[in-house]
Amino acid sequence: MLELGFGHRPILSKLGVLTRFGKKQALTSMPNMKGGGYKILNLPNTITIIRIAAVPILFFLLADPSRSGSLLIAALFAGAMLTDLLDGYLARRRNDVTTLGSFLDPIADKLLVNTVLIILVSLLRLEAWIAAGMIIRDLLVEGARATAAAEGKSLSVSVWGKQKTFLQSVSLTALIIHYPLFGLDAHLVGTFTVYLAFLLSVVSGVDYLVRFYRTVLKK
Repeated sequence: MLELGFGHRPILSKLGVLTRFGKKQALTSMPNMKGGGYKILNLPNTITIIRIAAVPILFFLLADPSRSGSLLIAALFAGAMLTDLLDGYLARRRNDVTTLGSFLDPIADKLLVNTVLIILVSLLRLEAWIAAGMIIRDLLVEGARATAAAEGKSLSVSVWGKQKTFLQSVSLTALIIHYPLFGLDAHLVGTFTVYLAFLLSVVSGVDYLVRFYRTVLKK
Protein backbone atom coordinates (compact mmCIF):
# COMPACT_ATOMS: atom_id res chain seq x y z
CA MET A 1 0.00 0.00 0.00
CA LEU A 2 1.26 3.43 -0.97
CA GLU A 3 0.91 5.91 1.85
CA LEU A 4 1.98 9.49 2.30
CA GLY A 5 1.32 11.36 5.49
CA PHE A 6 2.21 13.77 8.18
CA GLY A 7 3.43 12.02 11.32
CA HIS A 8 1.58 8.74 11.65
CA ARG A 9 -1.54 9.83 9.80
CA PRO A 10 -1.86 8.36 6.28
CA ILE A 11 -3.17 10.72 3.63
CA LEU A 12 -3.24 8.70 0.43
CA SER A 13 -3.87 4.99 -0.04
CA LYS A 14 -4.91 2.77 -2.90
CA LEU A 15 -8.48 2.81 -1.64
CA GLY A 16 -9.00 6.49 -1.04
CA VAL A 17 -8.04 9.73 0.63
CA LEU A 18 -8.21 10.28 4.37
CA THR A 19 -9.37 13.85 4.71
CA ARG A 20 -8.53 16.27 7.52
CA PHE A 21 -11.91 15.44 9.05
CA GLY A 22 -11.10 11.72 9.27
CA LYS A 23 -13.45 10.64 6.47
CA LYS A 24 -12.21 8.44 3.68
CA GLN A 25 -13.06 9.83 0.24
CA ALA A 26 -12.85 7.42 -2.70
CA LEU A 27 -10.58 8.24 -5.60
CA THR A 28 -12.49 8.29 -8.88
CA SER A 29 -9.33 7.87 -10.91
CA MET A 30 -5.64 7.42 -10.43
CA PRO A 31 -2.94 7.92 -13.05
CA ASN A 32 -0.59 5.11 -13.86
CA MET A 33 2.41 5.63 -11.60
CA LYS A 34 5.91 4.31 -11.96
CA GLY A 35 8.83 5.42 -9.85
CA GLY A 36 6.81 8.20 -8.29
CA GLY A 37 5.91 9.87 -11.61
CA TYR A 38 3.41 9.61 -14.45
CA LYS A 39 3.85 6.55 -16.65
CA ILE A 40 4.27 8.38 -19.94
CA LEU A 41 6.10 5.91 -22.15
CA ASN A 42 3.78 2.95 -21.80
CA LEU A 43 3.57 0.37 -24.60
CA PRO A 44 0.73 2.00 -26.61
CA ASN A 45 2.42 5.43 -26.49
CA THR A 46 5.75 3.91 -27.51
CA ILE A 47 4.10 2.31 -30.56
CA THR A 48 2.55 5.68 -31.48
CA ILE A 49 5.94 7.40 -31.21
CA ILE A 50 7.46 4.72 -33.46
CA ARG A 51 4.74 5.50 -36.02
CA ILE A 52 5.70 9.18 -35.91
CA ALA A 53 9.36 8.23 -36.30
CA ALA A 54 8.46 6.32 -39.48
CA VAL A 55 7.31 9.54 -41.18
CA PRO A 56 10.76 11.00 -42.03
CA ILE A 57 11.95 7.53 -43.06
CA LEU A 58 9.06 7.22 -45.51
CA PHE A 59 9.70 10.76 -46.74
CA PHE A 60 13.30 10.05 -47.71
CA LEU A 61 12.63 6.57 -49.10
CA LEU A 62 9.74 7.80 -51.25
CA ALA A 63 11.74 10.68 -52.69
CA ASP A 64 13.19 8.43 -55.41
CA PRO A 65 11.75 4.92 -55.12
CA SER A 66 12.92 2.01 -57.27
CA ARG A 67 10.70 -0.91 -58.26
CA SER A 68 11.89 -3.09 -55.37
CA GLY A 69 12.13 -0.08 -53.08
CA SER A 70 8.48 0.78 -53.69
CA LEU A 71 7.43 -2.64 -52.43
CA LEU A 72 9.55 -2.25 -49.30
CA ILE A 73 8.17 1.24 -48.65
CA ALA A 74 4.60 -0.03 -49.13
CA ALA A 75 5.22 -2.73 -46.53
CA LEU A 76 6.61 -0.12 -44.13
CA PHE A 77 3.60 2.15 -44.67
CA ALA A 78 1.10 -0.70 -44.26
CA GLY A 79 2.86 -1.81 -41.08
CA ALA A 80 2.79 1.71 -39.69
CA MET A 81 -0.93 1.99 -40.42
CA LEU A 82 -1.59 -1.33 -38.67
CA THR A 83 0.11 -0.03 -35.53
CA ASP A 84 -2.73 2.48 -35.30
CA LEU A 85 -5.07 -0.42 -34.58
CA LEU A 86 -2.54 -2.07 -32.29
CA ASP A 87 -1.83 0.88 -29.98
CA GLY A 88 -5.53 1.65 -29.58
CA TYR A 89 -6.32 -1.99 -28.80
CA LEU A 90 -3.49 -2.26 -26.27
CA ALA A 91 -4.44 1.02 -24.57
CA ARG A 92 -8.01 -0.20 -24.04
CA ARG A 93 -7.07 -3.78 -23.17
CA ARG A 94 -4.43 -2.75 -20.63
CA ASN A 95 -6.47 0.22 -19.34
CA ASP A 96 -3.51 2.38 -20.35
CA VAL A 97 -5.32 5.26 -22.04
CA THR A 98 -3.38 8.47 -21.33
CA THR A 99 -3.72 12.13 -22.23
CA LEU A 100 -0.42 11.95 -24.11
CA GLY A 101 -1.62 8.98 -26.14
CA SER A 102 -4.92 10.67 -26.98
CA PHE A 103 -2.95 13.71 -28.14
CA LEU A 104 -0.27 11.89 -30.16
CA ASP A 105 -2.40 9.23 -31.86
CA PRO A 106 -4.35 11.47 -34.29
CA ILE A 107 -1.21 13.54 -34.94
CA ALA A 108 0.71 10.40 -35.89
CA ASP A 109 -2.05 9.31 -38.27
CA LYS A 110 -2.30 12.68 -40.02
CA LEU A 111 1.48 13.08 -40.32
CA LEU A 112 1.83 9.63 -41.84
CA VAL A 113 -1.07 9.83 -44.30
CA ASN A 114 -0.61 13.47 -45.34
CA THR A 115 3.12 13.00 -45.93
CA VAL A 116 2.44 10.05 -48.23
CA LEU A 117 -0.32 11.98 -50.05
CA ILE A 118 1.98 14.92 -50.78
CA ILE A 119 4.90 12.75 -51.93
CA LEU A 120 2.65 10.66 -54.20
CA VAL A 121 1.52 13.88 -55.88
CA SER A 122 5.15 14.89 -56.44
CA LEU A 123 5.81 11.44 -57.98
CA LEU A 124 2.81 11.92 -60.31
CA ARG A 125 1.15 8.84 -58.85
CA LEU A 126 -1.78 10.79 -57.38
CA GLU A 127 -3.79 13.77 -58.58
CA ALA A 128 -3.24 16.92 -56.53
CA TRP A 129 -6.93 17.72 -56.08
CA ILE A 130 -7.54 14.37 -54.39
CA ALA A 131 -4.69 14.89 -51.93
CA ALA A 132 -5.79 18.48 -51.25
CA GLY A 133 -9.40 17.41 -50.70
CA MET A 134 -8.43 14.69 -48.24
CA ILE A 135 -6.11 16.98 -46.29
CA ILE A 136 -8.68 19.80 -46.12
CA ARG A 137 -11.34 17.34 -44.99
CA ASP A 138 -9.11 16.10 -42.17
CA LEU A 139 -8.35 19.66 -41.04
CA LEU A 140 -12.06 20.52 -40.94
CA VAL A 141 -12.97 17.35 -39.05
CA GLU A 142 -10.18 17.71 -36.50
CA GLY A 143 -11.13 21.36 -35.99
CA ALA A 144 -14.77 20.40 -35.42
CA ARG A 145 -13.83 17.65 -32.97
CA ALA A 146 -11.48 19.93 -31.05
CA THR A 147 -14.13 22.65 -30.82
CA ALA A 148 -16.74 20.13 -29.69
CA ALA A 149 -14.36 18.81 -27.03
CA ALA A 150 -13.78 22.34 -25.77
CA GLU A 151 -17.55 22.64 -25.35
CA GLY A 152 -17.69 19.36 -23.44
CA LYS A 153 -19.20 17.49 -26.40
CA SER A 154 -17.96 14.46 -28.31
CA LEU A 155 -18.06 13.63 -32.01
CA SER A 156 -17.52 9.89 -32.23
CA VAL A 157 -15.92 8.23 -35.23
CA SER A 158 -18.62 7.21 -37.69
CA VAL A 159 -18.80 4.03 -39.76
CA TRP A 160 -18.17 6.21 -42.83
CA GLY A 161 -14.97 7.49 -41.26
CA LYS A 162 -13.75 3.96 -40.49
CA GLN A 163 -14.45 2.78 -44.03
CA LYS A 164 -12.69 5.85 -45.42
CA THR A 165 -9.60 5.13 -43.32
CA PHE A 166 -9.51 1.50 -44.48
CA LEU A 167 -9.90 2.34 -48.17
CA GLN A 168 -7.41 5.19 -47.89
CA SER A 169 -4.82 2.84 -46.40
CA VAL A 170 -5.39 0.24 -49.14
CA SER A 171 -5.27 2.80 -51.94
CA LEU A 172 -2.12 4.56 -50.72
CA THR A 173 -0.35 1.22 -50.22
CA ALA A 174 -1.20 0.23 -53.82
CA LEU A 175 -0.10 3.62 -55.17
CA ILE A 176 3.22 3.30 -53.34
CA ILE A 177 3.77 -0.16 -54.89
CA HIS A 178 2.90 1.39 -58.28
CA TYR A 179 4.37 -1.39 -60.40
CA PRO A 180 2.55 -4.59 -61.42
CA LEU A 181 2.55 -7.23 -58.69
CA PHE A 182 1.28 -10.82 -58.92
CA GLY A 183 -0.35 -10.02 -62.25
CA LEU A 184 -2.22 -7.00 -60.87
CA ASP A 185 -1.65 -3.40 -61.93
CA ALA A 186 -1.01 -1.87 -58.51
CA HIS A 187 -1.32 1.68 -59.80
CA LEU A 188 -4.71 0.97 -61.38
CA VAL A 189 -5.95 -0.69 -58.17
CA GLY A 190 -4.67 2.26 -56.13
CA THR A 191 -6.28 4.81 -58.45
CA PHE A 192 -9.66 3.08 -58.33
CA THR A 193 -9.68 2.65 -54.56
CA VAL A 194 -8.41 6.18 -53.90
CA TYR A 195 -11.44 7.56 -55.78
CA LEU A 196 -13.67 5.49 -53.50
CA ALA A 197 -11.70 6.71 -50.48
CA PHE A 198 -12.14 10.30 -51.64
CA LEU A 199 -15.89 9.80 -51.98
CA LEU A 200 -16.05 8.41 -48.44
CA SER A 201 -13.90 11.32 -47.26
CA VAL A 202 -16.55 13.72 -48.53
CA VAL A 203 -19.46 11.71 -47.12
CA SER A 204 -17.86 11.23 -43.71
CA GLY A 205 -16.70 14.84 -43.63
CA VAL A 206 -20.22 16.10 -44.28
CA ASP A 207 -21.52 13.71 -41.61
CA TYR A 208 -19.07 15.12 -39.06
CA LEU A 209 -19.95 18.73 -39.90
CA VAL A 210 -23.70 18.06 -39.71
CA ARG A 211 -23.28 16.40 -36.30
CA PHE A 212 -21.03 19.28 -35.22
CA TYR A 213 -23.74 21.78 -36.17
CA ARG A 214 -26.47 19.84 -34.36
CA THR A 215 -24.33 19.13 -31.29
CA VAL A 216 -22.40 22.37 -30.81
CA LEU A 217 -23.67 25.22 -32.96
CA LYS A 218 -27.43 24.64 -32.83
CA LYS A 219 -28.68 25.68 -29.42
